[in-house]
Formats: sequence, C-alpha cells, structure tokens
Amino acid sequence: MTASFDPAVAALRVGWIVGVPTDTVYGIAADPFCEAAVEALFVAKGRSAVKPIPILGADQEQIMSIGMLDEEARAVVAVHWPGALTLVVPRADGLPDWVGDPAAGSVGVRVPDHPAALALLAAAGPLAVTSANRSGEAAAGDHHAARASLGDAVAVYIEGSGGGDAASTVVDLTGPNPRILRPGPIEWPGA
Repeated sequence: MTASFDPAVAALRVGWIVGVPTDTVYGIAADPFCEAAVEALFVAKGRSAVKPIPILGADQEQIMSIGMLDEEARAVVAVHWPGALTLVVPRADGLPDWVGDPAAGSVGVRVPDHPAALALLAAAGPLAVTSANRSGEAAAGDHHAARASLGDAVAVYIEGSGGGDAASTVVDLTGPNPRILRPGPIEWPGA
C-alpha cells in the first residue's frame, strides 16, 4: 500500500466514508461492520435503507467471509473476478443485520478490477461500496464529480476515475436458478 491510501484507511477505521474509483463507476465506501458508517452511506446518497449496499472485497477469500459461494458461483467468478459481476448470495453466518438483506438472508458481493480499489480493499478489508452520487442522479465518473455531488459527506476522496460507463451485472443466486437482476457488461452462462 502506498502512503496515499493511509488517510483513506484511517478514515474507514473510524467509521467515515471514503471515495474510491472502481472498474465501473467512482464509488463511496464504508466499513460494513460499522453500523454508523453504513448508515452514513445511505444518508449521503439519500438512498432507501431497503436497498442493500453491496460488499466489495480484494479477492475471493475476503468475499467468502461475507457471502457463501457455491461451486457454480466459484467457477464463474474464477473467470470474471476481478470484474464487473455482482453476485447476490446467501449471507455468511454472523454478519450484522445492516449488511445485505437479513430478511432474505442475502448479500451482494463483488471483486472490482481497478488497482486503486483493490489496493484499498487489500489494506482495509471488505467494504460496503455504492456509486458516488445522490440517488436518482447520474453516477460520478471521477473524484471531482463525486466531490461536487457529495461534498463533505465523504471524508477522503482517492483521486481517479471509474473504469467504465456501465454498472456491474447483478445476478441473484439465492433461488433454485440464477436470476439476472441488472444486465451489465458480464453475461451469465446460459442466460
């Protein structure tokens, strides 16, 4: 980790929001195990608490501490992670109620393909990450647009831009058959 990530990691450790570029859009991140930090993400975006925030990890090992990947999911992520594929999977045991959707027993998980995001995740651990914009507005493409939209609601903005124009493909794996919730750049096998 370079010194430039130290302020972001320190901010996350005290429950603040951090801006971070990802392979899709510029995002905002918080420690998913800090309830106040996750609430701050919802407030900053003006987002309904009934729409869970996905968890990003640096690798499959970090993701397995958050959600359960069956054999089929592990085979697909071996090809598409890191990348723009978000999976909704059963929650791992022991997660706090504010992570994912405890009523459905699910959580969205992803490993992004962006060096800054991966470096931050490797240093800080899995993070709750959502696009850096107020709900209903266009997603921020870079740290300048994120700052213009969210201002001081975000403690640290890591410089950079998101790597694409499209949000990730979202596939729900909690039922008997995979269900595409949001089409995106990754095609699910057989869909």
